[in-house]
Amino acid sequence: MLAGPRDRVDLATVRRALVVKLRHHGDVLLASPVFPVLRAAAGNAEIDALVYEDTRPMLEGHPDIAQVHGIDRGWKQLSAPARAAREWRLFAALRARRYDLLVHLSEHPRGAWLARTLGVRHAVAPNVGGKSSYWKNSFTHLFAQPLNARRHMVEWNLDALRRIGIQPSPEERRLGLVAGPEAEARVRTLLVSHGLEGRPFVHVHPASRWSFKCWPEERMAELVGALQARGHAVVLTGAPTGDERRQVSAILALCPRKPADLSGQLSLKELAALTARARLFIGVDSAPMHMAAAMGTPVVALFGPSGEAQWGPWGVPHRVVASLTHACRPCGIDGCGGSKVSDCLVTLPGERVLAAVDELLQQTAGTHAA
Repeated sequence: MLAGPRDRVDLATVRRALVVKLRHHGDVLLASPVFPVLRAAAGNAEIDALVYEDTRPMLEGHPDIAQVHGIDRGWKQLSAPARAAREWRLFAALRARRYDLLVHLSEHPRGAWLARTLGVRHAVAPNVGGKSSYWKNSFTHLFAQPLNARRHMVEWNLDALRRIGIQPSPEERRLGLVAGPEAEARVRTLLVSHGLEGRPFVHVHPASRWSFKCWPEERMAELVGALQARGHAVVLTGAPTGDERRQVSAILALCPRKPADLSGQLSLKELAALTARARLFIGVDSAPMHMAAAMGTPVVALFGPSGEAQWGPWGVPHRVVASLTHACRPCGIDGCGGSKVSDCLVTLPGERVLAAVDELLQQTAGTHAA
């Protein structure tokens, strides 16, 4: 629903706005275009963000964000008085900012509470099916949920702004992620230690927090070997968590010639700085895939049960490799029958992935180098 003349927000009256995205890392990054679009439309308004504390690096340093406020998921483990104290400090900090506009970008119930308690004049949120009248009456504007999974999440986030009368231009819809000079310096040091400073390399991040989105380790190891046989240096990364470290270790054990292994050694900002230097990123539907796109790196992404139309690489040259034989995908299920194993993904042939890599490297030759 587009904003009509009667309910379009007068952005000249907006001095400060709060954008709330309480989701995972990739979700937060896909909301980053909201900030430059809103700031450009609202003139000199200050735009703040409220996210989970662990996702703060996705927005920290963004030139269009005045302040990033964080909610620590660990608060749930605290005693009731300790949690209440932290919640009160956060609320007091938000209240002190005197927001005129709240843009809530998920179904999280906190958005309705904030819309009622922060004293905002305008509040926009998704029109989530099944929500009570308390939810719907908390906001001045509700934007429509897509009727299918064909609308990319970047556009869905921007629909919140369209609902209040802002029409983003195509050039404003790019992702924004700032690595920062400290992260860039550390990555430079690591690349020097592996003999890769100034040399082109392919960045492979095989893991996801969700195992049902991952390709088998043996297939990934074969891909690494094929890339090396073509003369490409390969840098392998993974999160420091146990599952991802185990997955990377299994891949390394299957590689006769070891790639540069930076798994478990990088912060999120450092991961962004690394992928910005890569000729190409290869991975699955995950936050690092979106980070690569945000840094302008060409992406080859392997997709299984999740849908590339909704979650695919945004704003960069890319190839999506997905099953041609499983008509049931994208199903959105955590593995076939909830098994955590997705047939449509684990059966993807390595030849198709390698062909996508070759095509994209040829397409982008000379346009993105370390």
